Amino acid sequence: MKDGFEPVFDINSKILILGSFPSVLSFKQGFYYGNPRNRFWGLMQEVFGMSIESINSKKQLLLKNNIALWDIVLSGENLNNGRESSSDSNLKCEIVADIPKIISQSKIVSIICNGKKAYELFCKYYPNLIDIAVCLPSTSPANVRFDKDIWIKTLENKLK
Repeated sequence: MKDGFEPVFDINSKILILGSFPSVLSFKQGFYYGNPRNRFWGLMQEVFGMSIESINSKKQLLLKNNIALWDIVLSGENLNNGRESSSDSNLKCEIVADIPKIISQSKIVSIICNGKKAYELFCKYYPNLIDIAVCLPSTSPANVRFDKDIWIKTLENKLK
């Protein structure tokens, strides 16, 4: 069993971007979306016009733009034939994130789930919050149907 990362948020956060669970490369780097082929950080740089070179600059980009970041699975395992995997299809959830707690400590009014697995787990554990959530295509390099424009339009609309 592995524990995921702490949430990135502050009292001014308006949007929570919710992933599923850190990838193998994310665990190695010690922060969200650590695979250099994952489109998440490139997308954030494009939308907000800020460069990021470090974990701290990634956190600053998020907080400056009122975005919170967390994963729905706080503790779990992702194994394929006994080996660590980054595929959500192998994800076993032990403990889920306390979404109401982070909402109560911020101004979050909208949740963007990064991919189907994050949305599926979110809906399973928080059916009372489904009306503020949307599922967007995963930014994972494994997702061949990624649509950057949907992400950009959604972020722009929700941050108005």
